[in-house]
Amino acid sequence: MGDLLGGGRTPRARLRELLAGPGPLLAPGAYDALSARLVEQAGFDAVYMTGFGTTASLIGRPDVGLLSGAEMVDNARRIAAAVDVPVIADADTGYGNALNVVRTVQLYEQAGVAGIQLEDQVMPKKCGHMSGKALIGTGEMAGKVQAAVAARRDPDLVLIARTDAVAVGGVDDALERARAYADAGADLLFVEAPTSEADVERVADELAGVAPLVFNWAEGGRTPPLSLERMTELGFALVLYPIGTLLAATAGIRSVLDTLRRDGVPPLEGLPSFGEFTDLVGLPEVQDLEQRFSG
Repeated sequence: MGDLLGGGRTPRARLRELLAGPGPLLAPGAYDALSARLVEQAGFDAVYMTGFGTTASLIGRPDVGLLSGAEMVDNARRIAAAVDVPVIADADTGYGNALNVVRTVQLYEQAGVAGIQLEDQVMPKKCGHMSGKALIGTGEMAGKVQAAVAARRDPDLVLIARTDAVAVGGVDDALERARAYADAGADLLFVEAPTSEADVERVADELAGVAPLVFNWAEGGRTPPLSLERMTELGFALVLYPIGTLLAATAGIRSVLDTLRRDGVPPLEGLPSFGEFTDLVGLPEVQDLEQRFSG
């Protein structure tokens, strides 16, 4: 995981191979480099950089468009450098118009991510499972997708087009928009926040063959949780689990702090030892490199 000297096949080529596999690719969310390393260590083949988690971890605020593109790219760069598996990164709305999308794609590509997600909300955006969202026009978003396709320098960079239209204009509008984004060149389609299994099934049925599909298994969100077996039957190519790691970290930190405040000492049972943690973040590799290059 994330060897300092790196090497081997590019994560972008690997991501395309994984997406072409027989079942859905599972990508748990990571909000920083450490959580990304934990996702990789757990055996997953891809990491999803969550915008919700990035916002919460960097500024302790909700995902309502408060972070700049530069702040998101910086986090993506740190996460991509920490792991060897492909990183799919939230790029929100592209942070402006089609010209801004050109620069956003180039910056994310330079950061080392294997795929990015662009959405059709008005900026400032909101988390896809919040209320009060507003959308740009279908034609404007299609233009942004076209700009993203033209801007990428590596053709293996995966472009995901997300529509939030289900909550604003309904499923029919979402399907129409998704087809337009596929025509504009999106590699994957992401219909955000359908609120029933019947709507999920309709999305999967009507977009089958248009482009590979993304399912957002948003923990506690508006979309009903489906089993992996069902998502496989419906033909989803990519399943995101965006905030489970963030929620788990929040619960764990709260528990430690509650015990520390009550007892005056932190609980150690169930926590990794100091040595286990330093191994996790790569101390043995650093020590080996020190010996190798010590002269």
